[in-house]
Amino acid sequence: MARVLVIEEQDESRSFLEKFFNARHHATICSSHQDGIRHLAKDAFDVILLDLQNGYSLDISAVQTFREKAPQTPLIVTSSNEQSQVIISVMKAGAFDFIVKPYTPDKISIAIDHALEKSSLRNEIDYLRRQQDVIYDIDRIVAVSPAMQKVIATVKKLVNTDATILMTGETGTGKSLLAGTLHFNGWRKNRPFTKINCANIPETMLESELFGHAKGAFTGADKQRMGRLEQANGGTVFLDEIGELSPVLQAKLLRVLEDKCFERLGDNRTIYTDIRIISATYRNIEELVAAKKFREDLYYRINVLRIHLPPLRERLECIEPLANFLLKKICRSAKKQVDRFSPAAINIFQHYTWPGNIRELSNIIERAVFMEEERIICPDSICLPLLPSAPAHACKTAGTCLQLDEHEKNLILETLDKCLWVQKDAAELLGLTPRALHYKITKYGIKHHRWYKNKL
Repeated sequence: MARVLVIEEQDESRSFLEKFFNARHHATICSSHQDGIRHLAKDAFDVILLDLQNGYSLDISAVQTFREKAPQTPLIVTSSNEQSQVIISVMKAGAFDFIVKPYTPDKISIAIDHALEKSSLRNEIDYLRRQQDVIYDIDRIVAVSPAMQKVIATVKKLVNTDATILMTGETGTGKSLLAGTLHFNGWRKNRPFTKINCANIPETMLESELFGHAKGAFTGADKQRMGRLEQANGGTVFLDEIGELSPVLQAKLLRVLEDKCFERLGDNRTIYTDIRIISATYRNIEELVAAKKFREDLYYRINVLRIHLPPLRERLECIEPLANFLLKKICRSAKKQVDRFSPAAINIFQHYTWPGNIRELSNIIERAVFMEEERIICPDSICLPLLPSAPAHACKTAGTCLQLDEHEKNLILETLDKCLWVQKDAAELLGLTPRALHYKITKYGIKHHRWYKNKL
């Protein structure tokens, strides 16, 4: 139920509104403007319903006062005065809507619903903007390794340029995140940011998706449609997997880059657009050009500036902080409390080759969060896929997962030796419970002559 502040001086109208709101929303009914302002100072409301019964100048003053007190709250003005000049003045003063008395349930209901819809949309936009500020904060990107520090330094130099940028790197290295970072930290940040994956959309649909189409352009085109390039006017378009574009679409995109214009599919009207284009590919774009699968002239246009994202296996220093960042994010989403990784778990991460890069790391951590019953993620909850690239010394297969073998055993032996073979101390250092460590000791057949004195 919405919270509505009602200011109505007439007894009969107040009675009507009280009955109307009783079954629909939570309403605070006031008999004077001063009373309404006092309530507004103490509480927050979703909608304000303000009746104007006084003289013209005072009425407009009241609208301005309530707008100043609650600038983000939709204000619906009601009055028996239906002169057009009064209505225009009230709307210019900042009212969301104007209802001419007498009240009817339909009039009130429609106005309140529209006001709540506007308020909800504004809140959603504000939330998304706040989220974008967090997600694309250039200073919060995990960049511990020298290779990633170099990438971030390059990004900071390019955020306010309008030149096209080509990003290369394996799938899952974070090209999409970096494209968003370039947009939301540059001067176009308040304009649209549009992402299009050229590999996920069939060629016949991709042309319409990019450029739009006219009514009747093809079977099923029952109305005109604006394309993504037109929608993004003033902003940034991120073309992921640009190497998958067909020759026809490559030619059309080249024209957009050169002339800033295009035509909708089935239309001959030229549309001009002001956009910055950032593209990305996991493929070797130079090999595609040499094989005549990608236009050389388009390659030169998209490759004005270049950023290469190294794979995760080449930025080992980033793995632990990335894992911790992803753990917090996943736990918030899953509403589950897992505090950290055990050293053995981190050790597994640092010895795996991560063919799927950050995307794979995120998936592995998400599964571990759901599998782990303790507040520390231990090796037994980490399930890596059975891939030829996985190093044999780090894990061994058990069903669909790779389990720790000699590597984990050696780590436990080293930790026990460091802790003078006191299992409780070793368990704490490894981030395991004493029971979990005892299980692994039994599993690997680890023994020591002093343990009759140091049983768990």
